[in-house]
Amino acid sequence: MAFWSRPRGASMKTGIAWRLGLALAAVGVLAAGLTGYYGYSASREMLVDGAEERLLTATRVLVRQLAVGLNGTARDVRLLAEHPQAARLLARVDPQLQERSETNVALLFERMLDTHPEYFQMRLIDVTDHGLERIRIDRDENGLVRVRGDDLQEKGHYPYVFETLRLPPGTVYVSAPAINHEVGAHAGLGKPALQVAAPVHDPDGRARGVVVINVDLNGLFAQLAGDLPAGLQLYLTNSAGDFLIHPDPSQAFAFDRGQVARLTDTFPAAAAMIRDSQDRRQELVTTATPAGGAPVVAAFVRQPMSELRHEDEFILGLAQPLAVVLKDSDDLGRVSVRIVVAFSALAVLLAALLARALTRPLHQMVDAVRRFPEGRPGARLPSDRSDEIGLLARSIGDMQDQIRAQFAKLEQKQGELDRLASHDSLTGLHNRRFFLDRLEHAMAHARRSGTELALLYIDLDNFKTINDELGHAAGDHVLRTLAQRLKHVVREADTVARIGGDEFIVLIEGPADEDAIAAVAHKVLEVLSQPVPHAERDLACGASIGASRFPRDGATDIELIAAADQAMYRAKSEGRMRICLADSTRSAPAEPGADRGIEERR
Repeated sequence: MAFWSRPRGASMKTGIAWRLGLALAAVGVLAAGLTGYYGYSASREMLVDGAEERLLTATRVLVRQLAVGLNGTARDVRLLAEHPQAARLLARVDPQLQERSETNVALLFERMLDTHPEYFQMRLIDVTDHGLERIRIDRDENGLVRVRGDDLQEKGHYPYVFETLRLPPGTVYVSAPAINHEVGAHAGLGKPALQVAAPVHDPDGRARGVVVINVDLNGLFAQLAGDLPAGLQLYLTNSAGDFLIHPDPSQAFAFDRGQVARLTDTFPAAAAMIRDSQDRRQELVTTATPAGGAPVVAAFVRQPMSELRHEDEFILGLAQPLAVVLKDSDDLGRVSVRIVVAFSALAVLLAALLARALTRPLHQMVDAVRRFPEGRPGARLPSDRSDEIGLLARSIGDMQDQIRAQFAKLEQKQGELDRLASHDSLTGLHNRRFFLDRLEHAMAHARRSGTELALLYIDLDNFKTINDELGHAAGDHVLRTLAQRLKHVVREADTVARIGGDEFIVLIEGPADEDAIAAVAHKVLEVLSQPVPHAERDLACGASIGASRFPRDGATDIELIAAADQAMYRAKSEGRMRICLADSTRSAPAEPGADRGIEERR
């Protein structure tokens, strides 16, 4: 009691001020530290997610390019095999012109090798004489070499010869990748290669021989990966997971040396992609640490089946060092540490001198900092002050701007990938996935700004009849035409999407009162009711529309769409060419002169 009854002295004031100042300083330091930590953690996660998506997309593109490259080689070998000169040469139909035919075919091979630096050998092999080479052009360090006479070899025991001879005309054989150990292969000796071959048939359908192109595997992938960003690591394996291409050359074709170097040794998660696993996956994204190396983010895609007769499949992968992916995050972390240190020092100094004066503005900053990671609006930072409080507020604002800039950069990169999958292929409108994402952002914006928005759920009335009676071509033409009309009748700020079949949906941002919704809906009905010219006929369609408003008819996107959907079915049940608002007592007709308002049940 004596302690509380003593007069309030200077020491008491000093003690309270220091305790309050220390408490406020601790809150400031903690808030800054948490903001820096959460911002740093969030940026790392987003950077890794973005890198995984980019790597997977790049790997898919590379697999498609590989398929295009192999198909191009297949076209070349098929063209040569189907050339009349090849069949006449092997059939020896005109001994007097035999030498000229051989010269012409050899010249054709040379021109093909000049055009394709990834080819290092082309051969025409006879079905007789144990598969004797008749024409052979090799590539060596000095250029192209034609092999003649006794240097021509018998190749009938190789699978690319006897397997190809069993194929029907027009079919192409692709061997499994292997190190080329064939004697006298010049530039191709000891290098990884693919044999692409096609049978040569005479006019009677008898197999006379094969045309074989030896493809330099390293050269092929050097061309395919030439446009990839620097720093990406390329992996290629067969279906069993044996490395064919590896950043460490000693790991490639280890099975050819009696060693084992497999994909699952470095990336255990890839076990789900090898040929012996059940329910093999076509794609995989993983993070792993190679032996003796740094962690990497990697994406793998299995080569899709094609019309070519492959002995084996490929698994292709791209990897990027995790340190490169997180470089921007590390820069942000260093900036955050400096800002936290500066904020802490100033907070302690100012708290000792101006504890009472700092209480309110510090609370504002703490509130803003705590709410920032969640994206919720906080108290306005006192950035306009010219004292240390203003400096602290501006420092926090700079940190928030840097974090927002990092997030915006990540969203931009992600948006470039998502744009490919955001539109409906038939109508060119946005698809369901994009619309749901757009609706989610619009609702979030409406919540933050206190504004409204509305949905129009549109179902074409006569589309099924048109589609059934006139065919899918007519139905597709109607959908495309009406989609373009929808796109032009609404504002640029509004969003139009096709969500399936003959159903469309429109997101209207801004004032969502009955008159505004009715005006837009009647414009939509007007353009949709106009006939669609097709095949010298005018096809009449029309539509029924259900409308809902946010936040009145639903707090989530699912509730809002469901409300508009129910309203549309209510409009359709009352007759075609109608508009109905969610929870309304009646619908509005679309005939000229009809009431354009939408009555709402109170």
